[in-house]
Amino acid sequence: MKTDKLIAVALASMTICAGVYAQSSKSGNETSVESEYMSSMEDIVITEMANSDQRDNKLVALQYLEAAADKGNVSPDMVRALDLLSGEGISTQSRTKGRLANNYPDIRAKACDILGKIGTEEAAYVLTNVVKNDNEPWVLSRAIRALGEIGSNEDDKVTDTIAFISNRVEVLNPTSSLANEIVDAYEKLLPETKNKKPVID
Repeated sequence: MKTDKLIAVALASMTICAGVYAQSSKSGNETSVESEYMSSMEDIVITEMANSDQRDNKLVALQYLEAAADKGNVSPDMVRALDLLSGEGISTQSRTKGRLANNYPDIRAKACDILGKIGTEEAAYVLTNVVKNDNEPWVLSRAIRALGEIGSNEDDKVTDTIAFISNRVEVLNPTSSLANEIVDAYEKLLPETKNKKPVID
């Protein structure tokens, strides 16, 4: 618990210092050693919070990551932290006496939303992995929606992944509510799609 409080205090201090430094800067385009250092420290703290065993720390990390995405100020380390959070309980599992202790679909879903806001090729890659590996309809719908918002479909990888999950859901859970998200994502991805057969099917 003490470690969690220290991390939260360190993150708050860095945020305040970064704000003060930004106000004292002469030009918005200037970069300095101090600002880069503060940015890297913030990345480290966010990554540590994302890696924490405590669910509350993961939620705080998501708040900071969403604020960074809204400002368009996301580093590669932040995308890696979102990669970890989007796989919480699926690709990264923690067990207590054989029981999965970190199955947090709400955290995975929120990470997908933030990745959609970031909108980079790296974010799209993380989201396609979520679609391939997750089994929670709520998370899948958010990941598919985010992929549609990004709109990138290099070599039809995204539409092929969505077609795969569409077929899987149709077989395993025909009453799933993913149809709307799938159709919306296909509509947004259609201009970037070379092979339109999976979309038409």
